[in-house]
Amino acid sequence: MLDREELRALCLAAGADDVGFVEIERPALDPERAAILAALPGTRSLVSLVVRMNREPIRSPSRSVSNLEFHHVGDKVNDVARTIVAELERRGIRALNPSMGFPMEMDRFPGRIWVVSHKPVAVAAGLGQMGIHRNVIHPRFGNFILLGTILVAAEIRGHDAPIDYNPCLSCKLCVAACPVGAIGPEGEFDFVACNTHNYREFMGGFTDWVGEIADSEDRADYGRRVSASESASMWQSLSFGANYKAAYCLAVCPAGEDVISPFLQDRKRFVEDVVRPLQDKVEDVYVSPGSDAESNLVRRFPHKRPRRVKNTLRATTIAGFLFALPRVFQRGKSAGLDATYHFVFTGREERRATVVIRDQRLMVSDDLQGEADLVVTADGAAWLCAVARERSMLWAIVTRKIRLRGSAKLLSAFGRCFT
Repeated sequence: MLDREELRALCLAAGADDVGFVEIERPALDPERAAILAALPGTRSLVSLVVRMNREPIRSPSRSVSNLEFHHVGDKVNDVARTIVAELERRGIRALNPSMGFPMEMDRFPGRIWVVSHKPVAVAAGLGQMGIHRNVIHPRFGNFILLGTILVAAEIRGHDAPIDYNPCLSCKLCVAACPVGAIGPEGEFDFVACNTHNYREFMGGFTDWVGEIADSEDRADYGRRVSASESASMWQSLSFGANYKAAYCLAVCPAGEDVISPFLQDRKRFVEDVVRPLQDKVEDVYVSPGSDAESNLVRRFPHKRPRRVKNTLRATTIAGFLFALPRVFQRGKSAGLDATYHFVFTGREERRATVVIRDQRLMVSDDLQGEADLVVTADGAAWLCAVARERSMLWAIVTRKIRLRGSAKLLSAFGRCFT
């Protein structure tokens, strides 16, 4: 059994700015446990690491400055974790440190590509709580942190409990700064909007760029599709590391003991110095055509340039499709819709599910519940092809691959709620 204080001293000496410990049996880790045990069978404890970032680089409108900080602190997290694992291994204790970010298990893309989700581990280990911007806010360092996790096949004498308050101020500055409106004022989150812009040079955005290359007839056609600056940015990502396009929610957050003073002393000055430069920046913003993100951008940031791109999130399984629904749901496009859908999927992946869209909210539940306004019975493979627009929905209906009981207009309304 490892001594908590000795292990904490080891982590801090290795370069961590804070550390917490949590047992594998903690109920908060139920969704992560199977993946953790698959990565390191016999895992008994988890070590959660915090390494702080410098604030001013993250706040800079020059995103090269911000990304330099992200990349180098990310490298430090991995180095710190590796140093600790090496010491534990020297002592005969099995331990493993998954990457803090990339590289990940891309053979699983677009499914769960990460080995362990660092945020719920950090919350369980008492290193902060989630803010409405979906980032962990450390009580002292605020959200200017990166996280790492070490899986340990040994018990630790003494664990940490979650902190009993949330440092998030609900100031809504992250809402005000996000160019695509990914964060709603009541805490709603538009995952696809964030993924399309902020993560443009990661995963789906990269494959979309490759598709533009493949579809281009010649150099001139490629130049019409992709600007010189976009090509250069992709080259930079390939040669140095994929860059975040925004992450403004992190930049403007004033929470944390070491961070909050300027905000409390002069809120107007804080907004002018930190928030306004990001709002006023003239830049390309990547959005899916007809999405809530595009509407938000045009309405709130008319000086920013909307760059329409394809939504590259594609479910490859029915389980993945149902998992993705709440994350790609477009609240603005669902206005006025009040309907219950029953889905019966047949074929290799049999599944039943109920989807309710009401009051611009979406709920997904297993099996068939309540009275349905529309029942969709579909061959799973045909449904996924239709959703991905590889074959038309009309073709699937005509060939009886998809059968409807209820108004087909409700299926069209359902489709409009997703980009």
